[in-house]
Amino acid sequence: QLQLVESGGGLVQPGGSLRLSCAASGSRLNYYAVGWFRQAPGREREEVSCISSSGGNTNYADSVQGRFTVSRDSAKNTVYLELNSLKAEDAAVYYCAAERVGLLLQRLCTGDMDYWGKGTLVTVSS
Repeated sequence: QLQLVESGGGLVQPGGSLRLSCAASGSRLNYYAVGWFRQAPGREREEVSCISSSGGNTNYADSVQGRFTVSRDSAKNTVYLELNSLKAEDAAVYYCAAERVGLLLQRLCTGDMDYWGKGTLVTVSS
């Protein structure tokens, strides 16, 4: 059973940066695409980014393109999301989730995620 734990959230000023981590245990992430999602109060959850199991394919929501970067470290069984140039509207609970893709190493998230973490809170305020 794959377990995901996010960390790295916190309070940051507008324009600041954070790096979120999604550490996996119970299984290797090798055959999973991993997505980052966020949900702000009163808003629907949205996909922010996804990285394929190989790490060679990524995508981003238009709202974060050019500011956020997703990466993965297979040795550490961890996926990262670097958040730069943060804006007030980026404030949310950020979740990572894994989607089993088997040998489809370049496949990105379809949204039908198999495992979810409990989230980490990002607050952007001066």
